[in-house]
Formats: sequence, structure tokens, C-alpha cells
Amino acid sequence: MNARRSSPRPRLTELRLDRLDPGFAGDVEAGARVEGLAFDGADLAERGLAGVAFVECALRDVSVHEADLTGASFVETRMERLSAPVLSAPRSRFRDVELEGSRIGSAELYDGTWNGVVVRGCKLGFVNLRGAKLADVLFEDCVIEELDLGRAGATRVAFDGCVVDSLDVTAAELADVDLRGARIGRIGGIEGLRGAIVTSYQAAELAEVMAAHLGIAVEG
Repeated sequence: MNARRSSPRPRLTELRLDRLDPGFAGDVEAGARVEGLAFDGADLAERGLAGVAFVECALRDVSVHEADLTGASFVETRMERLSAPVLSAPRSRFRDVELEGSRIGSAELYDGTWNGVVVRGCKLGFVNLRGAKLADVLFEDCVIEELDLGRAGATRVAFDGCVVDSLDVTAAELADVDLRGARIGRIGGIEGLRGAIVTSYQAAELAEVMAAHLGIAVEG
């Protein structure tokens, strides 16, 4: 008798941020390294901040709407109540990051890298992670309208208590991606689900989509 397979959970490091100095919008510039600062209510909207690096920082109630964060880095950083109807951060890097209680309309995060990231209690519209590399990522208590993981590589990613209206995994490469804690509406690129973990109930719901993908007619 085979033992039941256990699914690896994301490997996450507890984020500790102590003795941070106050940070101000003027401290943040394109290509700058911003380290050990706490930003409260800073307005970074519509700023050109390509290549900026936040290291061991806290961002609370910060607006980054339509700021250019192309190639930005967020390392050992906590973001709470981030305000961004439009978040533009393609090819950015997130390592040991917590994003909590935020509302983001459209998030352009394609071709980026995420390692050790927790997204908790967020309401997200369109999340574009096409071509991104994700490892050890947890989505917890989130509502996501559209999640695009097309051509992405994802390892040890889990969803706990989440609603995902639309998930696209076209040409994705998944390993130990745990979808059991997500209520998913539509799935695109069904063949890209290889390497995902679902419940028996979710598998039954996917049967019709899989049959159509394989050209199988289900009648009667």
C-alpha cells in the first residue's frame, strides 16, 4: 500500500524589521539603494523609479500608482496597504517579502523573480506574472480576479483561503503548486497544470475542461 503523498509547503523565512529610521519620498530615486527605512504614507505615484532597491524596509499606506518600478528589487521588505490601481514593476525581484492588506487593480510583474513571498489579505485585479520565476510563495486569504502564470516557472507555491476567478497556466512549468486552498473559476492552458496539486472535487470540476482539451465528447 502506497503512502499518501505529502505536498511540500513554501519554505518561508520570518521577516523581522527592527529599528527602522523614518523614510521620505525624497529618499527614493531611480537606481538608488534604500535600506533600513520605514515609509508611512509616502506618495511615490507616477515617479520614475526604475532599478530602485528597497532592502529591509517597511512601506505602509504608500502610493505607487503608475510609478515606473521596472527592474526594482524588494528584499526583506514588508508592504502594508499598498495603494496601486496600476502597479508597473516588470522584471522586478521580490525576495523575503510580505505584501498585506493591499488593493491593486492591474499588476504588471512579468519576467520577474519571486522567492520567499507572502501575499496576505489582498484584493487583486489582473496579476501579470507571465514568464516569471516563483519559488516558495504563499497566497493567503486573497481575492484575485485574473492570475496570469503563462510561461512562468513556479515551485512550492500555495493558495490558502483564496478565490481566483481566472487562472492562466498556458505553457507554465509547475512543481508542487498547491491549488487545494483556492476556489478557481476558469482555467486557461489546462495542459500547464502538470505539477499542480488539486483536491478530488477540483479534479472532477476540471474533467469537462480536460475532456474538451483532448477532444473527447462527454454525453449522456
